Amino acid sequence: MQRAMPYTPIIGTLGYVLSPDGSRVLLIHRNARPQDAHLGKYNGLGGKMQPDEDVVSCMRREIREEAALECVDLRLRGTISWPGFGPKGEDWLGFVFLIDRFTGTPLERNPEGELSWVPVQDILKLPLWDGDRHFLPLVFDNDPRAFHGVMPYAQGRAVSWSYARI
Repeated sequence: MQRAMPYTPIIGTLGYVLSPDGSRVLLIHRNARPQDAHLGKYNGLGGKMQPDEDVVSCMRREIREEAALECVDLRLRGTISWPGFGPKGEDWLGFVFLIDRFTGTPLERNPEGELSWVPVQDILKLPLWDGDRHFLPLVFDNDPRAFHGVMPYAQGRAVSWSYARI
């Protein structure tokens, strides 16, 4: 893929909050806004990084805003470059976290949809973005190394996936 312009992605965070016993994960079912590009899909929590934030501060803020939880322990599980992912073909660069410990009680819903605890082993059975099926096993596996992937999108679908671990 040849680019005339430098790669200037939207930077975001994506977090997966684990239950205290590690068997379930808090997901949002994006079912509240008919115009939502994510409508009907389940996803982790997160969003766009603000200019005055680092990625950890962004992840903490997004979890606080979307679920009313305070992150205590977070682990960076990986990064993903998503060229062409946005609704108008915008490029995204995501930092993917596991939240192992938190304080508070999660909201039942927020303006984007309903929050629910899902058994980790059942995630891939849910309606997800195509591409999530490629990287989600890496988020929840026991390999301590972070993964760093690239997943180009075209017409709302992942067209390839590759990653390295360090």
